Amino acid sequence: MAKKGGGGGFGKLVLGFLLGVLAVVAAGYAYMRFGSLPVAVADAPFLMEKQIVRIPLHSRIESEKKDPPFGISEDVFESGAKIYRTQCAECHGTPGHDVPYARYMYPSAPQLWKKHGSKGVVGVSDDDPGETYWRVSNGIRLTGMPAFKHVLSDTEMWQVSLLLKNADKDMPDPVEHILRGK
Repeated sequence: MAKKGGGGGFGKLVLGFLLGVLAVVAAGYAYMRFGSLPVAVADAPFLMEKQIVRIPLHSRIESEKKDPPFGISEDVFESGAKIYRTQCAECHGTPGHDVPYARYMYPSAPQLWKKHGSKGVVGVSDDDPGETYWRVSNGIRLTGMPAFKHVLSDTEMWQVSLLLKNADKDMPDPVEHILRGK
């Protein structure tokens, strides 16, 4: 009588792997369902939360960003300032006026007329206008930044994006007056 081969070892390995994956999924679900996850704005972020969101965000923006369909001018800045004042300033501030509650949002809403970082960059003036346009158009999940593509026209979103690209430069007086609400 012939002896049966040892082919059951591979099956046990696969079964063990599947049971291990199932156990991890079940533990993850139980932690989310019954655990004390950081869901309040004041809670500390998840381990690697910023990196988990930032990496795919930058990759997506890089693959989808466009070039502006027009250049800058005082008219573009004035139109952009009017839109910014009504749609953006409530969270992102205006020149010389930060929004006090913005730092208590999670993540905090960047004050787009304020210098930040070691290089003293103003707002997003170091970003391509196409990157800012993408953020304005599509919004950013888990940040409170809404998508404006159904609220503003493409032209309006480009006007705001070009205005913000130049936030580190002196603006014409009419633009300053609009931004400051005078």
